[in-house]
Amino acid sequence: MVMRPRRLPRKAQTGATDAATAVQTLAVLLQAGAVPVVAWRHLADTDDPQARAVVDRVDRGVPLLDAIEAEGGAWVDLAAAWEIATTVGAPLAEVLRTIAETLRDAAAAADDVRIALAEPAGTARLLLWMPFAGLLLGFALGFDTIGVIFGNVLGAACVVLGLLLVVAARVWTARLLRQARPAPGTPGMRAELVAIALSGGASIDRALQLVSQSGTSGDGEERVRAVLDLSRAAGVPAAELLRASAAQDRHAARVQGRLRAAKLSTRLLFPLGVCTLPAFLLLGVAPLLLSVLASTPMSL
Repeated sequence: MVMRPRRLPRKAQTGATDAATAVQTLAVLLQAGAVPVVAWRHLADTDDPQARAVVDRVDRGVPLLDAIEAEGGAWVDLAAAWEIATTVGAPLAEVLRTIAETLRDAAAAADDVRIALAEPAGTARLLLWMPFAGLLLGFALGFDTIGVIFGNVLGAACVVLGLLLVVAARVWTARLLRQARPAPGTPGMRAELVAIALSGGASIDRALQLVSQSGTSGDGEERVRAVLDLSRAAGVPAAELLRASAAQDRHAARVQGRLRAAKLSTRLLFPLGVCTLPAFLLLGVAPLLLSVLASTPMSL
C-alpha cells in the first residue's frame, strides 16, 4: 500500500482532549466489530461535531483518511496513525487506544501550561489599559484635559508619544506571550507512530519512511533515530523504547512550558517599565499637570 501525500491542515488546531475522547470511543466500537465508517457514524450520532464533519465529508465522496485529516490539529495525528496501522496491518483498535492515551496526556500537559500562563498574561493585558485610566482620571477630576491635549503643543506631544508607547507595549507584550506558548503539535507523536509501524511488523527503514510521509504534527526525528540506535546496540525491542521516549518528550514539554510561564512574569516587567509606565505618565499625569498649570493664575 502506498502512503498518500499529506496536505497541510486548513483548520486551526482542535482540542486534543476532545479528540482523545472521540478516539477512545472509536477504539471501543472497532474492537466490538464495527467497520470504520460505521464506527464514525455511531460517533457522529452522539452529536460529536468533529465526527459529524468527518461523516459529512465521507458522504460527499471524500476518502475517510482525508476527511479525518481535514479537521486539523490532533486529528491529523489520528489520520497518520490510522493510515500507518492499516498499511502495516497493526490492530487498529489497539492503535487508537494508544493514540487516545497519547493525546490525553499531551492535552493535560498543554492545559498545565495554559493555566500557568493565564495569570501573567491577564496581568499584562490589564496593565496595558493603565495609561488610558490615567487619561480618564483627569476628566473625572474636572480638569480641562481636552483643552490641554488639543490646545497645547506640549500636551499634544505628550499624548502622541504616550500612544506610541502604548502601541509598543502591546506589540512587545504580545511577542513575549507568543514566545511563552507551547509549540504546536503533539510531543512524542513521531516516536509513537514509529512504534506503531514496528509493532505491525514493518522494518525500521520502512517504519521511518511511513512516518515521514504521514502528516504527523510532532517533530523529533533525530531523537527517534537515537532511540533506534540504542535499540540496536542494546538488542532490545525498539517499540517499547520509543514509547518511553514519547512519554519523556511529553513530560519535558510540560516542564519546559511551566518554566516559560515562570520566566514570562519577569520578562513582562520590561515592557511595563520601558513603555507602559512612561505612557501612563505622558497620558495621565502630564496632561493633568499642564491643565493645573493652565488653570492656576501666575502672579509676578
